[in-house]
Amino acid sequence: MRLPFTALAAALVCATALAGPARAADPIKIGVSGPFTGGSSSMGVSMRDGVRLAVQEINQKGGVLGRQLQIVERDDEAKNEVGAQVAQELINKEKVVATLGFINTGVALAAQRFYQEAEIPVINNVATGTVITNQFNPPDYDDNYVFRTSAYDVLQAGMMADEAIARGFKKIAILADSTNYGQLGREDLEKYLKAKGVTPVVVEKFNIKDVDMTPQLLKAQAAGADVILAYGIGPELGQVANGMAKLGWKVPMITSWPSSMQSFIDIAGPNGNGVTMPQTFIEDKTLPRRKAFLESYYATYKVSKIPTPVAGAQGYDSVFLLAAAIKQAGSTEGPKIRAALEDLKEKVEGVVTTYDKPFTKTDHNAITRNMVVFGKVQDGRIVYAKEEDAKNAGVVRLKEKASN
Repeated sequence: MRLPFTALAAALVCATALAGPARAADPIKIGVSGPFTGGSSSMGVSMRDGVRLAVQEINQKGGVLGRQLQIVERDDEAKNEVGAQVAQELINKEKVVATLGFINTGVALAAQRFYQEAEIPVINNVATGTVITNQFNPPDYDDNYVFRTSAYDVLQAGMMADEAIARGFKKIAILADSTNYGQLGREDLEKYLKAKGVTPVVVEKFNIKDVDMTPQLLKAQAAGADVILAYGIGPELGQVANGMAKLGWKVPMITSWPSSMQSFIDIAGPNGNGVTMPQTFIEDKTLPRRKAFLESYYATYKVSKIPTPVAGAQGYDSVFLLAAAIKQAGSTEGPKIRAALEDLKEKVEGVVTTYDKPFTKTDHNAITRNMVVFGKVQDGRIVYAKEEDAKNAGVVRLKEKASN
């Protein structure tokens, strides 16, 4: 039986109304990968919770391209093999259009190759190994799908070394953990010091989960070290601080950024006071954008501080950068998102900085040295280590433009 034209038209309209919005409402799936359990969890949880806040804000304003953002979270346990498995699951099963995260350098190096092969962008918002954004550079690869919003290790190592030299220390000891992160950071430190004509008096290694740093510290003490430069993550750096106190040996300790982790503060306690480290973000409410972010974070997660402030802030900002790229691309196709990230037209106001052309085809690092300050542990919080930085807390530090 043939339907009358009006009935047929009504049926088509009804079918379109049912099918069309369902497609339009499909969310944009974004992977979030990090260690949400274990020794690195304060970094991973802070990053994840910063990402959640940003996604909530964007979705409340209508999402991106008329679609809501949906994050698919996976705990990589800070294990290289788990990170690789998670990457494949997010790509092949969950069909994410991009992934945010990677806390640990080793996990990033093991996992991000799957995104590169799939032509899906990944933004490292915490991992700092210098090689991370160089793993897929031309001419070996036509395009690089790996980006970063954290301060990479060559940058941090230079700051740490220059700080020690500027403060007049002559006998530098280097302590680093045995992971990819620690050993790559140690190499960056030694190379930078060598270029300055400085040879460390001792270079020692420790393992993840070590709780007694006495042997390494005794060697540094016997060598007459007057400062310690340490590369590691919170728990073990805390044990270094405790070991020095146990020996009754007090020399300044300048570390890579993870002594800002809550685990360092908890383990080191009063022994951590005065330890300094490079930071892209300090919990300071001078700027309205940072104030709003901090108050939202505290209220949402019912805390009085972010467990690892830089991880929370960098995770938060990475969402807005990705959203801006998807909007500019007008697409969720990986190559188009990558191209948009490399040439973002609009400025993106984050809490670390205002991102103005943060990436180019040949530069996938959003942070330059001028954007990083020294933080200091003080009674359970991270504060500005230098008075001039505290006075300039209301100034947004912008990325230096590459000279032609």
